[in-house]
Amino acid sequence: MQIMIRIIFVLLFLLTNAAHAAARQQMLAFTKNLQGLSSPFEQTVYNPAGKVSDKSTGVVKLKAPRQFRWQTLKPYPQTIVADGNHIWIYDPDLEQVTVRNQSAEESNSPLAVLIDSTEMDRQFKVTEAAKSNGLEWLLLKPKKTDEAPFEKAMLGFSAQGLVRMELYDALGQRTVISFTQWQRNPKFAVSDFKFTPPKGADVVGDVSPGATVTPIRD
Repeated sequence: MQIMIRIIFVLLFLLTNAAHAAARQQMLAFTKNLQGLSSPFEQTVYNPAGKVSDKSTGVVKLKAPRQFRWQTLKPYPQTIVADGNHIWIYDPDLEQVTVRNQSAEESNSPLAVLIDSTEMDRQFKVTEAAKSNGLEWLLLKPKKTDEAPFEKAMLGFSAQGLVRMELYDALGQRTVISFTQWQRNPKFAVSDFKFTPPKGADVVGDVSPGATVTPIRD
């Protein structure tokens, strides 16, 4: 659950802060005049021994500054929606909806830099990594390692844009997510970034008046 939200935050971070990340032409071209993205994804989680512990496919939709929809289709359906104030997580099999203030998820994530772009340089070391597998790579390392949700993130770009993302956590788990068919600035439906709990679903959590999104400070 948390790893999916972390991945989304990294994507949202890329959505509006490319000019600060690195000089790579692929990244600059990919994010120029970008306000929204949509793509199918394939996610594979590897345990510390390098064996696959989870695999899923779905569709991700992102809209600046902080709205997203992460919909897992297989093997188990699940929907995560951030409407700008709250994060809604819906598990159809459990008939359960979990809701929480969006700022609580943002406090230790790259999403915070959307409010203050100078926070990126304060929070992360962004460098160019060696080219491999035909991709140009950027490496993101949190400066405050004790507060970060991941140890490092690797972002792989081709001429078509962001192709692959890898997240590494402190326990040795690696999450690899691949994108193949990005749509830039698509026309989103209003319902894409709104969520109403289905009738009969058990709702866990509180719906507060709104998120209080503030940049991270020392």
